[in-house]
Amino acid sequence: MIINLTDENFEKEIQSAVNPVLVDFFAPWCSPCFILAPIIEKIAADFEGRVILAKANLDEMPQTAQKLGVDRVPIVALFKKGKLISGFVGLRPEDIIREWLENELKKDDGPKSETQEVEEMIKNYADYSRSNGFKLNPDKAAVERIMKGLLANEKKHGKKYCPCRRVTGNAEEDAKNICPCAYHRQELEKEGHCLCWLFVK
Repeated sequence: MIINLTDENFEKEIQSAVNPVLVDFFAPWCSPCFILAPIIEKIAADFEGRVILAKANLDEMPQTAQKLGVDRVPIVALFKKGKLISGFVGLRPEDIIREWLENELKKDDGPKSETQEVEEMIKNYADYSRSNGFKLNPDKAAVERIMKGLLANEKKHGKKYCPCRRVTGNAEEDAKNICPCAYHRQELEKEGHCLCWLFVK
């Protein structure tokens, strides 16, 4: 759902929004605005549940535009808890906008729960294994146990040391055991899996 903003509803919509509001300031006479619009809409759809997309036609909201200092278009702005926190002017590539939005949404979100951290780590290790020609262990419960072991080591020792290897206290030696450890490729070749069974062939 896209909210259409005007001078009359701008404050109410921005202040009452539960999620951050991504506002696309445009004008009907602006060619770059029409190039940017579908990109912003696609990104907002992919971020559904995390952001609300709003469109703001400058011709229909002169007072708000003046108050915010919006004197050029296109401008994309992100409001969090009713406050303008970030934005950019002009056209940008889709991947740059995605990265900007992701980074802004991560800010001030408070600490992640262990479940969120584990899920994020699983995704990162899955991407790593895929790009290196092997796989993550299909046993999700086993992978989650390993992730929790990595987090426990990070909390205790400051690094995500492989939970299947001993932390000796020798920084140079222990560095080899930071997951993915220095031995996992060799073990995959020889055994078809790494020592802790995180990665498999």
